[in-house]
Amino acid sequence: MPSLDDLLEHVGEFDRFQKQAFFFLCLLSAAFTPIYVGIVFLGFTPEHRCLSPGLPELSGRCGWSREEELNRTVPGLEGAGGAFARQCRRFDVDWNQSSLSCDDPLALWAGNRSAIPLAPCRDGWIYDTEGSSIVTEFNLVCDNSWKLDVFQSCVNMGFLIGSLSIGYIADRFGRKMCLLVTIFINSVSGVLMAFSPNYPSVLIFRLLQGMVSKGSWTCGYILITEFVGLSYRRTVAILYQMAFAIGLVVLSGVAYAVPHWRWLQFAVTLPSFLFLLYYWCLPESPRWLLSQKRNEEAIEIVDHIAQRNGKRLPDSMKTLSFEEDSFEKRNPSFVDLFSTPQMRKHTLILMYNWFTSSVLYQGLILHMGATAGNLYLDFFYSALVEFPAALIIILTIDRFGRRFPWALSNMVAGAACVLATFIPGDLSWLKTVVACLGRMGITMAFEMVCLVNAELYPTFIRNLGVMVCSSLCDVGGIITPFIVFRMTEVWHELPLTLFGVVGLVAGGTVLLLPETKGIKLPETIEDAESMRSHCQKGKTKENLIYLQIQTSELAKN
Repeated sequence: MPSLDDLLEHVGEFDRFQKQAFFFLCLLSAAFTPIYVGIVFLGFTPEHRCLSPGLPELSGRCGWSREEELNRTVPGLEGAGGAFARQCRRFDVDWNQSSLSCDDPLALWAGNRSAIPLAPCRDGWIYDTEGSSIVTEFNLVCDNSWKLDVFQSCVNMGFLIGSLSIGYIADRFGRKMCLLVTIFINSVSGVLMAFSPNYPSVLIFRLLQGMVSKGSWTCGYILITEFVGLSYRRTVAILYQMAFAIGLVVLSGVAYAVPHWRWLQFAVTLPSFLFLLYYWCLPESPRWLLSQKRNEEAIEIVDHIAQRNGKRLPDSMKTLSFEEDSFEKRNPSFVDLFSTPQMRKHTLILMYNWFTSSVLYQGLILHMGATAGNLYLDFFYSALVEFPAALIIILTIDRFGRRFPWALSNMVAGAACVLATFIPGDLSWLKTVVACLGRMGITMAFEMVCLVNAELYPTFIRNLGVMVCSSLCDVGGIITPFIVFRMTEVWHELPLTLFGVVGLVAGGTVLLLPETKGIKLPETIEDAESMRSHCQKGKTKENLIYLQIQTSELAKN
């Protein structure tokens, strides 16, 4: 009895319909970028100093330039407390005194600035930027700098909550319905965030965006992999993720053109409403319909795909009755992910690799954002690294399979992070090269875990399996801001050391998973459980064919 993959071979595995659906869903993938890493621009922290009452008037009366004002009135410029004093403390001086000299307003201390009493920034801050961010608007600096960590952790907390609910909804009620609902909620909450009057309301709408945005991205990912045939599945999966990299490049340009965070948030959210047109552009997944025993609806959609591709589905296939054991009509359950030995092992390894990929990927981006000289250019250059990463995956996974490229990419990322901690600061070019290798490695690992995760679970729990395993990615995202910004206070390279260890361990665990190259998507738990034996049989068959060819050549000679 033919499977759905056999039908797709007949009506077109990646023809006109699939290409159109793929293009639409790639737009959705690119639009996910501002939510995942938008903190780099929405929450950038410019150079800042305390606002001192009376100082602007004194500076105007004395005719000081900006540099002269800083040198005469800001602590920390001569070693008296360093960056913290410069940004978070001010001289405890009444600048409204008419007796202050323009040549040396602090002459009372005879040039010994370290003896001048300091006070906290009770009256606010002055920010050296032409734009704005949530940091500059809500003063998330100095003693309140931890609130910026909470902002990024909040969206990852939303990802986590959504992982435990959206995946179930998609497997229980369908991919299309889940996709449309999450797109609508994400769009509305994004616009409301742009008009939020205070910091708590920003967190609420950011949390709501996180709860649904990752779910819509994952639904799109699952949907396109279920529309195409086996021979195109890995290509569309990788290119769907590469669309995210295109979003990174576009985001850097939009952020440069729109330097004010509210308008930037509005600009990157408003186009999301157009994705609601998917209601008329995309059908339900026929593979999901079959898993729910809705065979007639599935055949209608396959027939629609055939017509869009300029082909005809034979009448014999339109009345096809699939075997009863071909698909399980079961409600998805979290228990199914741990119900058998192989499923349990797959779930635990995938969870750890999702965690590692998130910590390294977000960690390296946040580390770059905290130390970048030119934020927009550095972000743009780091985004470009993701394109060769996708190309390498496409060129290698058909030749070498999934496991070895995935394991190697994790190890390269981990080794690059460890190596970076030992490179002297004066070898900046070498640090840049190693950083690019690490970013490329973890990008490859991130794309591979998405691909393999969907290939290891049966249809009726595929979306749930991806969302639950990727929930560890969200746990990693919650703690990553604190790892980057707090560990650097102890030692600047300490986060990289931690990233290196978890990356190397992840590479080893990947080798324990079965190879999914050339294997059809599992439809039942039994299919998923027997994947390793199928892989071993495939290798045995290849070896037998090789031996037969060698024997034939020897006989001819």
